Amino acid sequence: MDRKKAKRKVSLSKRTGIWLAVAAALTAAVYIGTAFYFQSHFLPSVTLNGISISGKSQDEVERLITEEINGYEISIKERNGNEERIKGADISLRPEFGDSILTKIEAQNGFAWPVALFRPQTWQEPTMVRFDEEKLEAAFEALSCVQPENQTKPKDARCSKYQADGYQILPEEQGNKIRKKQFFSVLKEAVGSLKETVDLEKEDCYAKPKVTAEDEKLNDLLETLNQYVKTVITYDLGEETKTLDGSTIHAWLDVSGTEVSINEEAVAEYVDGLASAHNTVFRKHTFQTSYGKTIDITNGDYGWKVDKEGEKEQILKDIREGGEKKREITYAQRGKSHGANDYGDTYVEINLTAQHLYFYKNGSLLVESDFVSGNLSKNYDTPTGIYGLTYKERDAVLRGENYASPVTYWMPFCNNVGMHDASWRGSFGGNIYKTSGSHGCINLPKSAAQKIFENIEKGDPVLVYTLPGTESPAAVAQEAAQVVNMINGIGEVTLESEPAIAAARKMYNLLSAEGQAKVSNYELLLAQEAQLAALKAMLAPPPVSPEQAAGMQ
Repeated sequence: MDRKKAKRKVSLSKRTGIWLAVAAALTAAVYIGTAFYFQSHFLPSVTLNGISISGKSQDEVERLITEEINGYEISIKERNGNEERIKGADISLRPEFGDSILTKIEAQNGFAWPVALFRPQTWQEPTMVRFDEEKLEAAFEALSCVQPENQTKPKDARCSKYQADGYQILPEEQGNKIRKKQFFSVLKEAVGSLKETVDLEKEDCYAKPKVTAEDEKLNDLLETLNQYVKTVITYDLGEETKTLDGSTIHAWLDVSGTEVSINEEAVAEYVDGLASAHNTVFRKHTFQTSYGKTIDITNGDYGWKVDKEGEKEQILKDIREGGEKKREITYAQRGKSHGANDYGDTYVEINLTAQHLYFYKNGSLLVESDFVSGNLSKNYDTPTGIYGLTYKERDAVLRGENYASPVTYWMPFCNNVGMHDASWRGSFGGNIYKTSGSHGCINLPKSAAQKIFENIEKGDPVLVYTLPGTESPAAVAQEAAQVVNMINGIGEVTLESEPAIAAARKMYNLLSAEGQAKVSNYELLLAQEAQLAALKAMLAPPPVSPEQAAGMQ
């Protein structure tokens, strides 16, 4: 029984071996047969110019491609969603295989067909078709998307115009400007490969903006612009303020590409406006005198004066730093207060007519005194106007032509003209100044000069003016009496009397109306002037008639 089982096992084993051998032989036959088949046909999973040619022979492939060519047209997809087509017939598209198909078949390894099942191959063979390139170019030029009127250039990303909240980046605009060389090159290759579609976007056939919204330099520009226009400069003008902010600053910014500069000429023009509005130097000052009368003082260099170059540079600095600033205008010269009354409430008031001054400190009268001003008869008139005290000095020596005068308190306000003590004088005020005045300075009693000196500071205003009608009564009477004496002293009128008559006339004309009314012998002066004129007429040569003049010629 054991022998029978053993024999059966041997028989089954032999049969299995036979079947396996047969299967192996069949498999080998199929493999080899298929391999030989693929010696003249394309391997599996092969695509040529977009056409599946797996298992196809040369003739079959050429027939398929020819059929493809006969109905061929290429679709051009544009950015705006439009689509245009070019037909193969319009460009004389035709097959031209040569040995290209056969060469590819022969280059295959037919015995590798099992591997090819799992490794698809895609081939492009542009040499299999021919077309008329001139016709393709004509068809290309006829495309709607190529026409200039249908194209829009791309726009770079850029900063917006200024708005109340500053600047923003305006994103780039793609447009649809065709890169013709690129497009035509892509089109030729696509037709040669029998592609059915050309996507202009994917094939990079559109011109691109050079600057995008993400551009680092553009964003740096945006940051700088917004920093500049968000600068706020608040000028302190005393009781009022003036603001310079982005609403003005934005017009000064010049942008070139991604660079920004500040137009310095525009800033200078703005500063000119500040100076025009706030300078008070060399302008008329309206002044309420201690005599109750309001006068206009038009001379003098006192007042606010904008430092134009300094203020321009400060504005540029402020803008570049950004942020909020509160400050004064940059001044080259300062007044005591802003507004119409820029001389404030600390000043020296000098009335040349009355030969009297007042010194007010913080609105309170501190000093009141007579003085002696410049000698009118020698044309040493003290200059009128409003000035700032230049400086003050103790124990100075005032020097001029043929004199050197030591003073204890020296307070110049107009070049070499100033206030000082004059210990050499025994009296002040009245009409001393008209014939025995100073070289232009204000001569003061020492006590008055000292008190002014101890309380006045550099830059404090000094207002010098004349005010007819404010002469002291004693001075008026004294001056009138002097003129009366001058007229009486002329005596008999001769030609030699002319200087005395002229001096009397000059002194009379210098008198106020009140003083002139006190000259009791004015009619005598008129008679003396008439007599002198008659004497001069008698000595003059007789006039020449027109006939005589003609004869002399």
